[in-house]
Amino acid sequence: MGGPVVIFDCNGVLVDSEPLATAVVSNAFIRAGFALTPDLIARYFTGRRPADMFTEVEIAAGRKLPADFAATVANETLRRFKAELRATSHAMQALSWIRGPKCVASSSSLDRIRTSLETTDLLRFFEPYLFSANEVPQGKPAPDLFLYAAQKMHVLPRECIVVEDSAVGVAAGVAAGMTVIGFVGGSHAGSHLGNNLRAAGAKTVITDMRALKTTIVDLRGW
Repeated sequence: MGGPVVIFDCNGVLVDSEPLATAVVSNAFIRAGFALTPDLIARYFTGRRPADMFTEVEIAAGRKLPADFAATVANETLRRFKAELRATSHAMQALSWIRGPKCVASSSSLDRIRTSLETTDLLRFFEPYLFSANEVPQGKPAPDLFLYAAQKMHVLPRECIVVEDSAVGVAAGVAAGMTVIGFVGGSHAGSHLGNNLRAAGAKTVITDMRALKTTIVDLRGW
C-alpha cells in the first residue's frame, strides 16, 4: 500500500464502548463470585485483551473462571453493542476528513470490532483493514499488534500514526516505533487520562475528534 497510515484503536476511540463493555464484564465477574466493579476493570484492564484480563484475574484469585465465561462475556457484549453502541462524537467527520489509508488495530476480537463498526456505520472507512490482538502472540502493551498492522498495510512502523485512548495502547504504539496521538474524548475518560497518556509516550493529546486532522498535519505535514 505504501505511504503514511493512520492506525486507530477501536474501543474508546472510534466507538464509545468502554462503559458498556466494563459493565458487561463486571456483571459476569460478580455472577461468578469475583468482586470486580466496572471502576476496577477500567483502572487495571482498559486497552487489554479480554483473554489476558481473564488470565490475570484467575492468577490473582487463585481459582479458575467458569469454562463458558469468555463465551458468555463475548455474546453479551455483542448483544449490548448491537442495541446500544454509539460512535464517538465527530468520529465520522474525522474519518471523512483524513486522506490516505486507515486501519483499525484493537485488543478486541474481529467479531467485536466488526460489530462495533457496523453498528455505528464506520465499517466502510476501514474494511478489510481490521486487525485484532488475537492474531498476534502478545497483546498491548507489547508492540506486536501495531507491528502486525504495519506489515499488513505494507508500511514501515515509523510511517504510522496511532490514535489511542489507553496507556497500554500508547505504550504499544511507542514500542512499535510509531507516533502516537492520545485521545481523551470518550465518555469514560477521567481527568487524569491525558497525563497518563503523555506519561506513556503520547506525542500529543486531543479531546475532540474534530482536532484530529489538524493534529496529524502538524505532526507529519500531510
